[in-house]
Amino acid sequence: MTETTASISDYWNAAAPVFDDEPDHGLRADETRTAWARRLRSWVPSGPADGLEALDVLDVGCGTGSLSLLLAESGHRVTGVDLAPRMIDQARAKLAAAGFAARFLVGDAALPPTGDERYDVLLSRHLLWTLPDPEAALREWVTRLRPGGLLVLIEGRWREAGQTGVPYVAGAEALPWHGGIGAEALAAAVRPLAGTVRIEPLSDEPELWGRPVTDERYALIAQV
Repeated sequence: MTETTASISDYWNAAAPVFDDEPDHGLRADETRTAWARRLRSWVPSGPADGLEALDVLDVGCGTGSLSLLLAESGHRVTGVDLAPRMIDQARAKLAAAGFAARFLVGDAALPPTGDERYDVLLSRHLLWTLPDPEAALREWVTRLRPGGLLVLIEGRWREAGQTGVPYVAGAEALPWHGGIGAEALAAAVRPLAGTVRIEPLSDEPELWGRPVTDERYALIAQV
């Protein structure tokens, strides 16, 4: 682990105890949880919970596993990856408490430690801005998908808010997509890697965020 990677891991480890206090992280409010469940069902084909086939889903930068849990509830086989061990600990505990099984791994989300395994869906939420080389991560992620697989990226452009109440790691301002990336710019980066790309705006759905928002938030769904 490099010094920078260690600093990033330390930052998110420190954030873990309060991470779920954010409405869209913990999904503690019924309205917020229902809104995310509805959106996930619209992006990811429904699983055994709706009488359909289970999919293999890789949740990169899974944090405390809130979206992993929603996918597991639909009957999908979920693998979550996060750099911060305390995030992974919480994700494991969250799914176990709800009575669902999933695999969670500590590792770099840009290069998931899953070997030659391939997935039907790769999901990432609010992660790309933290990566030193987000375009390399995108190229890596599509190689983890089976033919026809889906890349689901929930992203935006927002004011960076430190989860621990302290600034992000030193040098963060030099990250290529620090502060987020706009939908058209991300679509331009993904199109050479995918067969189809679509954008769904999310800024006008306050129930997803637990409050109204005025910045750019969206989902990019690409089939490779």
